[in-house]
Amino acid sequence: MEATQRALQFNCGGNSLVGILDLPERPLSRGVLVVTSAPQYRIGNHRHFTLLARLLAARGIPVMRFDHRGMGDSEGEARSIDALGEDTQAAMRAFFAQMPGMQDVVLWGLGDAATAAVLYAQADARVSGVVLLNPWMHTPGSAPRADGLPQLLARLGELDFWKRVASDSGDGQASVAALRQNMRAAAADASLPLPQRVLASLAGFDGAALVILGGDEPGAQHVDALLKRHEVRCKCVTIAGADRTFASRAWRDAVAEISANWIASW
Repeated sequence: MEATQRALQFNCGGNSLVGILDLPERPLSRGVLVVTSAPQYRIGNHRHFTLLARLLAARGIPVMRFDHRGMGDSEGEARSIDALGEDTQAAMRAFFAQMPGMQDVVLWGLGDAATAAVLYAQADARVSGVVLLNPWMHTPGSAPRADGLPQLLARLGELDFWKRVASDSGDGQASVAALRQNMRAAAADASLPLPQRVLASLAGFDGAALVILGGDEPGAQHVDALLKRHEVRCKCVTIAGADRTFASRAWRDAVAEISANWIASW
């Protein structure tokens, strides 16, 4: 399918942000917003984003990429990865303004941008899914906080618990809502270690989640272990031999195919 590119400029906190929209000639109702992090040379990670956007647009999926404040051609001061909510919200607003027929959006992020994406996703009902590549979930020297969060995460992952909820009346549904609300509150708690905030975001997120890990990325093993330990509801795919940024063409192509097929599968 043919697609065109459109340059965008939009406001966030008084700063001008820049984005690019890849628009298919017959766009589907679900779009993809690519969340990026630190500045990269254009043939590096950002080239990855360009190729991804072209492939998705060729399949009818509109894609928007943008530079958050302090990055690329956008104005303002740079933000930490857990403070990109306003920038992402502004990009979502601009994306929907350009695509009035769009119904929902999947956030797509690599590394620390994946972390930023999932921290935002659970707070915006327009986000129906997240694609997280090697999400950054490790804070050096951090230790689990001695409160009820690990127990809440474990309970959310218990199959028997969910079976009981499914057979309960309105009170059971209210309990689930309360648990998810607790997860959302934990995700927004800056005093928590980043890994726990990310896990809480995933647990409190009502949408679909795809995690793509590089087989040769040491941090990916940590992520996989956390997801399994807490039985987080998501699809997890490992690309054998891939590094942190999926630097080879074969790995990038695999990421694009997996992402496109998953986004179109629900």
